[in-house]
Amino acid sequence: MKHIPRKRFGQHFLSDHGIIDAIVQAIAPQPGEPMVEIGPGLAALTQPLVERLGRLTVIELDRDLALRLRLHGQLDVIESDVLKVDFAQVAQALNAPKIRVVGNLPYNISTPILFHLLRYVDVIADQHFMLQKEVIDRMVGSPATSDYGRLSVMLQWRYAMESVLFVPPESFDPPPRVDSAVVRMVPRAAPVVLDTGVLEEMVQVAFSQRRKLLRHTLGRWLEARGFAGTFDVQRRAEEVPVHEYTALAASL
Repeated sequence: MKHIPRKRFGQHFLSDHGIIDAIVQAIAPQPGEPMVEIGPGLAALTQPLVERLGRLTVIELDRDLALRLRLHGQLDVIESDVLKVDFAQVAQALNAPKIRVVGNLPYNISTPILFHLLRYVDVIADQHFMLQKEVIDRMVGSPATSDYGRLSVMLQWRYAMESVLFVPPESFDPPPRVDSAVVRMVPRAAPVVLDTGVLEEMVQVAFSQRRKLLRHTLGRWLEARGFAGTFDVQRRAEEVPVHEYTALAASL
């Protein structure tokens, strides 16, 4: 029976076999690797992955799809909202120090999912996600560009990232109204040690008024915290590179 895509889950199913092959090539799954797929949907990517891996864990929120996926002998199905999944427990259940994570993320909650996974980065070997191209542009954005922002800083602190594939709307059923892309995210071996909450709050304050100089936003925030060090607030938020933000957060 044909599955009707559910709007509330932001469902757009990948249907272009050339694109599916290119994504599988970018992921390069090896037999026996512990891998988790978020939002397998109609198993367009799931099937070629599990053929290469032998076994695959999938996270699916849609009850009907989860039921369908359970009929597949090589899949372990976690029926849940991905934002409630403890990936450290998943790694433990798979008896793996690190897991690989892949998926066509629901575009309406892609940023919360990325921030949720940030908490489990220590048990993740790498991540390959299909996302709205605009979001990936922001993830990999460089300082002094309009794409550079809170998402760029928070993710570049912990991951080396690259956009590996462009995916047009007609590759999906139904086609989304936006261009998509695939991003590769590899956790950094020795990131700056800091309090994530502090960095998150600091970056949010810094980018709250992009057009203004930082002395109006971050300067006041630092003052309120009794910051005694030196930091040039005569710049706009987008002019400050990631390493300066992380060094500042670490010093706090």
